Amino acid sequence: MLKSASLAVMALSLSMSVSAENNPLTRDNGAPVGDNQNSYTAGSDGAVLLQDVQLIQKLQRFARERIPERVVHARGTGVHGEFVATRDLKELTKASLFEEGKVTPVFVRFSTVIHSKGSPETLRDPRGFATKFYTDEGNWDLVGNNLPVFFIRDAIKFPDMVHSLKPSPVTNQQHPNRFFDFFSHVPESTHMLTWVYSDYGTPANLRQMDGWGVHAYKFVDTDGDVSYVKFHWKSQQGIKNLTAEEAGEIQSKDFSHATNDMYGQIAAGNFPKWDLYIKVLEPSDLNDFDYNPLDATKMWLDIEEVKVGTMTLNRTPDNFFQETEQSAFAPANLVPGIEPSEDRLLQGRVFSYADTQLYRLGANHQQLPINRPRVPVSNWNQDGKGNYGSQTSDVNYQPSRLDPRPEDIREKWSRKSLSGSYQQQAINKTLPFHQAGVLYRSFSDSERKNLISNLAGDLGKVKDEQTKLIMISHFFKADNDYGQRLAAALNADLGKVKQLAQSL
Repeated sequence: MLKSASLAVMALSLSMSVSAENNPLTRDNGAPVGDNQNSYTAGSDGAVLLQDVQLIQKLQRFARERIPERVVHARGTGVHGEFVATRDLKELTKASLFEEGKVTPVFVRFSTVIHSKGSPETLRDPRGFATKFYTDEGNWDLVGNNLPVFFIRDAIKFPDMVHSLKPSPVTNQQHPNRFFDFFSHVPESTHMLTWVYSDYGTPANLRQMDGWGVHAYKFVDTDGDVSYVKFHWKSQQGIKNLTAEEAGEIQSKDFSHATNDMYGQIAAGNFPKWDLYIKVLEPSDLNDFDYNPLDATKMWLDIEEVKVGTMTLNRTPDNFFQETEQSAFAPANLVPGIEPSEDRLLQGRVFSYADTQLYRLGANHQQLPINRPRVPVSNWNQDGKGNYGSQTSDVNYQPSRLDPRPEDIREKWSRKSLSGSYQQQAINKTLPFHQAGVLYRSFSDSERKNLISNLAGDLGKVKDEQTKLIMISHFFKADNDYGQRLAAALNADLGKVKQLAQSL
């Protein structure tokens, strides 16, 4: 008996030792995580399931990491304006703002993504391009960037990506060792890294850059028919970027050059304008490509763009905090006729951004003047901090005959047939390198030179040689010249780079 008990204790001790040594990934309740790379989806093309507790917990905890500064997009500039629809889209969507000639007030917040609220506007970073449309059917937020794609395709990796790009929790310093360590495991990041390390990563100002919705959305018409759509804001001022040297020169003189430029131009009556273009795909066409069109790391190349309206920005905020800082954008703010696609990154953002604003500004943040819809709000979401609503009814539930608030059955979500099994699995047709190569080959000689110089500057700081070689192999897979020039700039072993590239 004593011998058996002793053996049991030894076995338990050994088990605990192995677990501690292996240090397995767990959720907050200590339960092990089975898959931290892929969201739990309804089939290979279905939406993400709410029961994916690892995804939800990661996004919830991530959204609550900082008070009160935004976790991302902390440094921002807001401007008021209007959007005028120039094409009637009734054949595609019942969204009323796309009736030809209709004028819709907007508020746009431009921002940097990773850097803190007090950081210089010259730093290399994607620029947020978030537009709030105050439509006659409620607010629609088109929350995008100045670049057309993103680093990752699944929201379950979003907290990891941002953690790698943010300062170290130990040194409080941002370092290429950390983010290239992460990106070396994420080959689909090659396309976005090519954009960010080109001169597009340092736009000259806010007026002379485009905006992109990044994700595919759904347009739904009055018959319930669905089309997939991507949005592109095209600057009427053209595009102007800075070289690394120019950005450094400006930074030494002006900490807020982009905001100062925007405010100055509007004060002078030079109101910047952007034309809104869309690309449209029918559901039956989604499988006609060698990539997945719902992958946020991909552009819809060779699909015609159609202009649908023009936005003019013409007024700066009266108070920075009340408007720019308290403005809250979320892809969950949709109107009838516009729905999220099954894009896995977008599906996570629909939850995460709205949840972040609830945490940052409180449950009633959409009652703040900058966020308040221009239409009556009628629901029983009540009480909580900062409630400025007026509750006059004895009824705070639905359905009711005493104070009826009926649903509008015409505004039900669209339907989609599903097949397959619940699963955690990467998408088919990942094609991580092709479009990065297309982009590289579209650059001029000087743009390629700057890209190589910018990339080599940060990759040269990476201490782990294997990480460095893997990253170079990703760019080599995108384009041979791209990888060879980068390897030469870093004095890397091209033979090892090619060997790694063959295994990808």
